[in-house]
Amino acid sequence: MLISPGTDLETVFQDLKHELHRAVLDRRHPFRFVMLATVDEGQPEARYIVLRQVTQELRFLFYTDGRTPKVRQLEQNPLASLLLYHPGKRVQVRMPGHFEVLRQGSLWQEHRGRVQGEAMKAYSPTLAPGRVIQTPEQAYRWEEERDWFTLLAFRPKSMELLQLQGLEHLRANFRYEQASNTWKKEWVAP
Repeated sequence: MLISPGTDLETVFQDLKHELHRAVLDRRHPFRFVMLATVDEGQPEARYIVLRQVTQELRFLFYTDGRTPKVRQLEQNPLASLLLYHPGKRVQVRMPGHFEVLRQGSLWQEHRGRVQGEAMKAYSPTLAPGRVIQTPEQAYRWEEERDWFTLLAFRPKSMELLQLQGLEHLRANFRYEQASNTWKKEWVAP
């Protein structure tokens, strides 16, 4: 469990932040793989993406090929939701928020510089992700001079944590208040 009935909201918030930061450092942490939900032409779309960084200000960063459908969806509608689940601790975290698609700038350059060698192939295939192919081998061609690396930056407007525990689940909501640059913390009926 991450939280118990006697845990105060500030401790819950700090423990959640700690787990989010651990997910970036520990490749086996369940929060490392995040469910991203977007909307495509009025239809919901969901897929897993890999969490690459969580800043102290709780900005979540992800890497992708800029030609993927999720990038087009986020450019058309930057509102999306993240869903995380930790089976060992039995904790679910839901985060609605706003995405920014970055293809240049200092933050993009910093993260692009972290991707080296063979890892760059994930962002430079000849064929765009989702394109129909005749055989799987067609997908494994890379263009050395092409770079489709795109940084996705997410800012949650809230983070809702649900602790599953028998009949007495616990639920806390943390809502970002931009005017004061603070997080409002409250218990919510599960």
